[in-house]
Amino acid sequence: MKKGLKTIVAIVSLFALGVPSFAQDTLKLTLQDALEIALSENLTVKVADMEIKRTEYAKKGTYASLFPQIDFSFNYQGAIKKQTMFMGDQSFQIGRDHTWSTGFSLGMPLVSVPLWKSLKITGMDVELSVEKARASRQDLVDQIKQTFYTTLLANDSYEVYKENYENTLEDLEDVKKKYENGKAAKFDLIRAEVNVQNAIPAMYDAQNSVTLALWKLKALMGVDLNLNIACVGNLTDYKNELADADMYASVDLGNNSTLKQLDIQREMLQKNHEINIAKYYPSLNLSVNYQWLAMENNLKFGDYMWNPYSTAAISLAIPIFSGGQRFHAVKQTKVQKQQLDLQIENAQRELEVGVRSALSSMQTCKEQHLAAAKSIEGAEAGYEIAQKRYEIGSGTLLELNDAQLALLQARLYVNQSIYNYLVAKSTLDKLLGVDAPAVNK
Repeated sequence: MKKGLKTIVAIVSLFALGVPSFAQDTLKLTLQDALEIALSENLTVKVADMEIKRTEYAKKGTYASLFPQIDFSFNYQGAIKKQTMFMGDQSFQIGRDHTWSTGFSLGMPLVSVPLWKSLKITGMDVELSVEKARASRQDLVDQIKQTFYTTLLANDSYEVYKENYENTLEDLEDVKKKYENGKAAKFDLIRAEVNVQNAIPAMYDAQNSVTLALWKLKALMGVDLNLNIACVGNLTDYKNELADADMYASVDLGNNSTLKQLDIQREMLQKNHEINIAKYYPSLNLSVNYQWLAMENNLKFGDYMWNPYSTAAISLAIPIFSGGQRFHAVKQTKVQKQQLDLQIENAQRELEVGVRSALSSMQTCKEQHLAAAKSIEGAEAGYEIAQKRYEIGSGTLLELNDAQLALLQARLYVNQSIYNYLVAKSTLDKLLGVDAPAVNK
């Protein structure tokens, strides 16, 4: 069991035992922990894994068609009115009132080209299910990453708004002192009080965003929504990844799951086409029967005489005419192949557009982060200067508010640029079929 999952199980067990001291414990998760738990507990992934098992059973069932099929049968036939036969001018009835038969029958195909072709399709069906399961994991990884980053963004935004709220409180205290000493106007005091009240809704809204993001993360991970979790780290921990934006010089969609699935479907359609053609071929089947027969006019089973008999037959079937069914089936698969080729071409174009869009977004976010990082230094210095100017009376409250707003926006822009870059990179990894280490596990 993975480390992250062990921790969750331990916490849940403590809750079940009702240990008071752990009732408020919070499980701290890294991105890797969240991925590992989600890939083992998410219901969508479990359904995809079960689909692989289902197709494997279907494959084994198809291979069973190559082996002899042995059946046991038991039949009874009662005569309501016996058959009458004529010989010259004389007539007589034949048969008995009760006819019983039982025995075994064996049948197996000796030559069946359509059956042989269908065996390859079932193998491809398993391969397609495996690729769909991989796609489900990639989608889940992308969702977990983006939700984790959203949680970090909400956390960082909350901290920024909280610090802004604390700054407005400090400014309000300074204005109060100045107002009491007659160095500030009543308007400045009212304006400072309004700034404090305006800072509160944004702080609570950011706090609510954290709660919503954590709920979504827990739902994706497949854990109890009442479990207390927290995401470790902040967005600035990932700022070094922005330097990797230039590494994606070439675009290779060879590992894209959507294109792989379409390629498998094209191979399956080709095999279906071959099966329809193979229906023109003769087939050879073997059948063996071993039966016991008893015919009497009473129901005294102990007196019955059971007569065994056996047959063996080889039957050759040569298709001649089916009303054009086979002919039109071949034509149908040809049209389906043409349709699928067009779908693959269209999917490739859309994926290339998605990749180029993600790359462009990453470059844009990189430039935005460089600009925001530079502006935040100036904004911090400007805010400190505005505070000092206001303290000594050479500056106005309006200047201080403008500097404070500029600092708030600069900090939010820095976090937003990192978040947008990480989201675009996660989308790009999914499009390129880049599997996370947790997916390979």
